[in-house]
Amino acid sequence: MKTIERDTLSRRQLFPLLGGAVALATVAPRSTAADSSGAFGKPPAAKARFVYVGTYTFPGTAPGGTHQSQAKGIYVFRMNPSDGGLTLLQIAEIPNPSYLALDPTLNHLYSVNEMTAGAVSAYVVNQANGMLTPLNTLVPTNGQDTTHLSVQPSGHYLFAASYTSGNFQVFPILADGSIGTMTDNFQSIGNGTGPNPARQEGPHAHQILTDLDGNHVFGVDLGADKVNVWNLDSTGKLIANTVPLAPIASGSGPRHMAFHPDRQHAYVLSELASSVTVFDYDPVRAAFIWQQTISTLPPDFSGTNTTAEIRIHPNGRFLYNTNRGHNSVTIFEIEPETGELEVIGWESTRGEWPRGMNLDPSGSFLYAANQNTDNIAVFRIDRASGKLQFSSLVNTPTPVDVEFGPVA
Repeated sequence: MKTIERDTLSRRQLFPLLGGAVALATVAPRSTAADSSGAFGKPPAAKARFVYVGTYTFPGTAPGGTHQSQAKGIYVFRMNPSDGGLTLLQIAEIPNPSYLALDPTLNHLYSVNEMTAGAVSAYVVNQANGMLTPLNTLVPTNGQDTTHLSVQPSGHYLFAASYTSGNFQVFPILADGSIGTMTDNFQSIGNGTGPNPARQEGPHAHQILTDLDGNHVFGVDLGADKVNVWNLDSTGKLIANTVPLAPIASGSGPRHMAFHPDRQHAYVLSELASSVTVFDYDPVRAAFIWQQTISTLPPDFSGTNTTAEIRIHPNGRFLYNTNRGHNSVTIFEIEPETGELEVIGWESTRGEWPRGMNLDPSGSFLYAANQNTDNIAVFRIDRASGKLQFSSLVNTPTPVDVEFGPVA
């Protein structure tokens, strides 16, 4: 794959891209062949679904962007199950819905509004045609640049992370799916002691999510090189866990994390160091034990890069992340016993600055959102090897996050 070295703009002001002192295991790609059923059973065939794409909107320029966005809000598509292609159905106009989440029933969709005065918004999903109707929108988070949100597996709470102010919010979800009055607003602490002062001058909340069973809550803090660990009490308050945090190597800049379907392993993607850290995860104590840190980049790559998104295949055998700068998806195989990673290879995203990336629920297709070239690259996933075969490009302005809704 041809790699591209390029000057980049900043993420919310400045983008010094290569992070700090992490011991990285950098390996050459390998080929893999195995039983396509995997440890968690063979995924079902792809089905037509409604697909939702979050964006940075006009008249702004996205963080790390190269031109003024022409996007207007949340883009609603219908997915073709034969080739993964997307057909536009609706644009729900709202400012900077850069990250999206659906509730477990797929009846409601939630978006951040990544602005100086951060907010979150709620929509009803029409099950027949996938279209969105606003419930309550632009609900203040009392945080700056709200950049991520997720729904508790029970569907009772909405969590949000506000990047610039470094705080994490909790909202109840009401019976009609609307967002209720905030129940907590946790201020993370970062003292700017990391080796990247331009990006780590203070706390930067980048993701909030639960483990797969919803028993514990995790807040990924890029500025403080840590993952906060909480329990949620009956009133919607975040209570520090007995093991209150998982430290990440200084200067790494953790961005997003994902839990393995076996519930025994967790993977933290570090933006500044372009690495994935593998932890054994104790789901009872919500404790992390370091196992491995591995680079997301080829050994011979000398350009600048930051990582963006991390996803695990439904069969639990493969892990993928996006690289901005190298403009690629890294493909890893997951060792079934230890959870450790081995690089299979890298696939060009056929565009620039792949920020969001997701796999359809069947594990048949991977979608990489190329923010700076206004397109989404669609790849067919080889379920036996984990490798990607390019299918098509979907032209759509400033795509950021891709999420999957009801069957169409």
